[in-house]
Amino acid sequence: MALTLDTYRLLGRSGLRVSPLALGTATFGTDWGWGAGRDEARKLFDRYTELGGNFFDTASTYTNGSSERLLGEFARTNGDMMVLATKYSTLRQPGDPNSGGTHRKRMLASVEASLRQLNTDYIDLLYVNVWDFRTPVEEILRGLDDLVRQGKVLYVAIASAPAWQVSRMQAIADLRDWSPLVALETEYSLIERTAERDLIPMAREMGLGVVPFSPLGGGVLTGKYSREDQNQAGSVVGETAGNRKSLNVALGWVTDRNLAIADVVKEVASELGRTPAQVALAWILNAPGVTVPVIGARTITQLEDNLAALQVNLTPSQLARLDEVSSIDLGNPHDLLASDHIHTVTTGGMKIETLG
Repeated sequence: MALTLDTYRLLGRSGLRVSPLALGTATFGTDWGWGAGRDEARKLFDRYTELGGNFFDTASTYTNGSSERLLGEFARTNGDMMVLATKYSTLRQPGDPNSGGTHRKRMLASVEASLRQLNTDYIDLLYVNVWDFRTPVEEILRGLDDLVRQGKVLYVAIASAPAWQVSRMQAIADLRDWSPLVALETEYSLIERTAERDLIPMAREMGLGVVPFSPLGGGVLTGKYSREDQNQAGSVVGETAGNRKSLNVALGWVTDRNLAIADVVKEVASELGRTPAQVALAWILNAPGVTVPVIGARTITQLEDNLAALQVNLTPSQLARLDEVSSIDLGNPHDLLASDHIHTVTTGGMKIETLG
């Protein structure tokens, strides 16, 4: 069934309505050596909203703050129609031990900075971004609840954290009547499916909408990488920061397994008369438990290509092929629980059910 950007979905256990594809704005600004300048970023914003899109993903540190500043500038013309999601980060500045982390001091400082940069009175969705294993969860949850009660944040969420910690936090929030987490942002794609082990089932059980990032696997699923690119894998990341393609190669995205998955994506795309990116996004839009994937684009052409994934209908056979080539071992206890693990044996005239 074809979708449109105004086929809104509820985000987790909230009444917040968001588009089925969120627009990531890490490409807004060129401070990192790549991305879209102000004029091109404005075109991306305008085209996305023109088609009914309302969900934007940013962070206080994206492009050194340019992402939030540009998004805030553009969103002012749309009033309260936009849903702006930002994050507070664990990144630290040299000489300031409290400039990063998930603690209350960093949380409040980051939110105040984001409010100024976004030029808004409140943030629609605030993510705790990247678990740091140091701050007590009660401190984080109470800080988030305070922000909600003050009206500076409407909804709270979490990104890049272990499933056991997220479920523990949600239980504590429920027991203490603090603001619950409504979304989980995590890496998920045909290339990276490990979220299926615990994160996605946990999110479904605890009422968090799943918001996958990197749905195109660092660009590998677009088909722009080849086995020749693997020869560059030894490049130093710091020397390739200005070239996104070289950076992804250096980060280890281009492997035999990932290229094999990309080959099947290209085959399916050829059958449908679509692009590989559209097929990869259509797969994740069909993935159980997924609410809103985050797409990123640097040009209008890339944005239009990604948005066209909403019109792609994969057949059961094509979905099966994509699932098979990208499948992962769920591991223990998931493999056991998914198997026919109950056996009946008869001993001493009695029937006994056993595991294994």
